Amino acid sequence: MTLCRKIRIQTTKVRETMRSLNRKDLILKILCLVLLTVLIGQGCRARMNMGTLSKPYPAAPVLLGFTIQTGAFSNIDNAIRMTDSLNKRGYEAFYFFHESGLFKVRMGNFSTRKKADQRAKRLLNQNVISDYFIVQPRGYPSTGNRALNEHSLRERLVTAARNYISFPYTWGGESREEGFDCSGLVLAVYHLNGFSLPRTSREQYRSGKLIQKKNLQPGDLVFFKTVPGRTVSHVGIYAGNDLFIHAPGRNKTIRLDSLSSAFYKDRFVGARSYF
Repeated sequence: MTLCRKIRIQTTKVRETMRSLNRKDLILKILCLVLLTVLIGQGCRARMNMGTLSKPYPAAPVLLGFTIQTGAFSNIDNAIRMTDSLNKRGYEAFYFFHESGLFKVRMGNFSTRKKADQRAKRLLNQNVISDYFIVQPRGYPSTGNRALNEHSLRERLVTAARNYISFPYTWGGESREEGFDCSGLVLAVYHLNGFSLPRTSREQYRSGKLIQKKNLQPGDLVFFKTVPGRTVSHVGIYAGNDLFIHAPGRNKTIRLDSLSSAFYKDRFVGARSYF
């Protein structure tokens, strides 16, 4: 075999080897791309499942179960300290002005009386509370044999909200500041009437039924964007006649304001109803 022929044969073998390697390299790249696409897709789905945006919220409020009531304070500061102590332990506690003229504290949402009683006794043993009373679902105006109609329930919600006017405010309901935060006020008012709502204003905005501003009725919730970068950052309870009750901010008390005021008119983002 001549030298030139040997060179041509070797050259052909090298080319075939290179083409084979290129095909393998291409296949490997394609496989890697497919695998990366699958992993990214799974990661996105996982983030969506874990994020709050994928969490379903009810169009109507969930009826409250059994709750724990404790304390009978003539001084609001003592009721606030009790509420703060319970919230630090992970309870959704709130204080309210009782018809007896005293401030009392409620917390929790238990499916059975037994579970509520067990939790209350644990708090007694830990010296967190000194007494307690279990509020049954039939004791709320929204449930039981004497459940009120929608109009009466709306009036009760507004009355409960008005009872908080001039009470202190707190930031986010989780700091050491005294009083109520905006969504905590809504939570307390609805709890007192036998309804369980989500905790934050953002969650409250995504539950309930979206309504037009012109269709607002007493007891509906009104939402605002008062913090840059957030879709919703503030909530109040509509009281009728263009007025709403809310906890406006740190070092301020719960009060009535007009939806037509320049500040809130420009920041209004929507309204929700639970009826």
